[in-house]
Amino acid sequence: MAHFMMITHDDQRSYIKIECARGKNATDIHNALVEVCGEAAVDRSTVSRWMARFRSGEGSIQDEERSGRPCTASDEQHVAAVSELLEEDRRLTCDEIAYELGISHGTVVTILTKKLNMRRVVARWVPHQLSESEKLNRLQIARSLRARYRREGDPFLNRIVAVDETWMRSYEPELKSQSSEWHRSSSPRPVKFRREQSKLKQMMIFAYDAEGVLVADRVPVGERVNKHYYEQFLRGKLRPAIRKKRPNLLQQGVIVLHDNASVHKASDVADVLEQYGWEVLPHPAYSPDMSPPDYDLFNILKKPLRGVRFKDLEELSAAVTQEIKRINKEHLATGIKDLVHRWESVINHKGDYIERA
Repeated sequence: MAHFMMITHDDQRSYIKIECARGKNATDIHNALVEVCGEAAVDRSTVSRWMARFRSGEGSIQDEERSGRPCTASDEQHVAAVSELLEEDRRLTCDEIAYELGISHGTVVTILTKKLNMRRVVARWVPHQLSESEKLNRLQIARSLRARYRREGDPFLNRIVAVDETWMRSYEPELKSQSSEWHRSSSPRPVKFRREQSKLKQMMIFAYDAEGVLVADRVPVGERVNKHYYEQFLRGKLRPAIRKKRPNLLQQGVIVLHDNASVHKASDVADVLEQYGWEVLPHPAYSPDMSPPDYDLFNILKKPLRGVRFKDLEELSAAVTQEIKRINKEHLATGIKDLVHRWESVINHKGDYIERA
């Protein structure tokens, strides 16, 4: 129906001007132009730039006369265009903004930080309100482990096998970091509301060392990870995996790093570890920021799966298997090597939690 007449760029600019005055956003205006003009419609970034001009008080739909000096990508029109985009979606990344406006990543960073005085923020989360005695315990353990590393070096780290359990769900919402937004420096930190996770889930036990994931054990649905299950995991899953994949590790002496859950501290479990001659690395209570699975492996594993709905546990299991292969192939799990920096950070924070390490 729109083929009986030609719609010029001036016509489109006039439409943008009118709809901008009506309070429409750039996305809606661009969609309407595409519906009528098809491939002849101006692109989305052009809509944003013209809206920025009109909102700044410029009324003309004609291009400004060019002086001998070209305008820079960080001029007022581009600053206004970036601001317009963020008004619509504060979660946009620098790369997404750069693509929308046809400018460089560095220019976007300059506009955001220097021109708009904005920063990207997420809400801070801590797992536990540490008492002074708990902070002191964390500090003492961090100092002790750092001192041991200074004596023994990387061979000490290479003997560590971190073990922990986690739920894998058929659907998990995105992370706070994935929903972070751009705000001005004076703006308060945003609050993120928890969204419901899927009830279809499976407990898994993971063990990994400096070279990658050794074991990913899928606990049968309906079973609990009690001391008997964990003991059998050590005997029937972890030790055979180490013997097959890291035979030298059995000769050097395995150092197990797991948290202080009652399952891990049970006497039956302690007997198995003593039988094998495996050392247990000291780990302070309430310290996921000192546990490689918590601050490293689980984040790397789950992030690509967040926001994806799996129809059943079989489909979820296949996706987990593929992610583990990718992690090992690309050597993405660096949590064991990062322990030294973690210990340093805990010491620098006098035993308190480290927001970033």
